[in-house]
Amino acid sequence: MQTHPEPLPIGSVAPDFELEATDGSHVRLADLDADVFVYVQGCNHCPYVVAYLERLASLAREYAPRGVAFVMVNSNDAEAYPDDDFTAMQAFAVEHDLPFPYLWDEDQRVAQAYRTFRTPELLVFDDKRRLRYHGRIDDAPKDPGAVTREDLREALEALLAGREVTEPETWAVGCTVKWKPENVPVIG
Repeated sequence: MQTHPEPLPIGSVAPDFELEATDGSHVRLADLDADVFVYVQGCNHCPYVVAYLERLASLAREYAPRGVAFVMVNSNDAEAYPDDDFTAMQAFAVEHDLPFPYLWDEDQRVAQAYRTFRTPELLVFDDKRRLRYHGRIDDAPKDPGAVTREDLREALEALLAGREVTEPETWAVGCTVKWKPENVPVIG
C-alpha cells in the first residue's frame, strides 16, 4: 500500500543536507545564516507550485532582510518526469527569477529526511533549527485574491517576534512528490 510518510514532529531538528543549486553552487544547511529557515518542497511542473510561486517569491524577498532564508528543493523522479530534470530546473529558476536557491535532490534522500510528500509543502525552522511550522503557504492554493489566512506569514511573524506559532500544522494542498520506484513510502 502506497502512502505518504509521517511528517516530522513539531520540535524536530532540521535534517542536514548538501545539494546542488541551479546556479551550480552547493548549498548546505550549515550555510544558511538566518534566524529562520524555510524549506519548500517544490518542482517545475506542479500547477500548485506555479500558482503559489509569485506569492512565495514575494515572501522570500520581503523576509530576507529580516533574517529568513528560503530554499526550494525538487526531489521528483526526473526519469519519469523529465520536466523536472536539472536542466529544466535551471531554466525554471531563471524564467521565474527565483530569489532563493533551487536545489536538486536527485536521490530523494532529502525529501525522505524531511518527510515531505506534497509540492508545495513547507517546513519552517527557528534559529536553533527546530521545526515550528509545517504545511501550506496560505489557504487559497490557486487564487491569490481569495486568501483569508496567510499561514506562512503568520508563522514567520511569530518566530521573528520570539513567540510560538499558534497553528503549527496545516494541510498542504498540491501534487505528490514523484518518487522513484525504489523510494516510494510504504506503510503496512
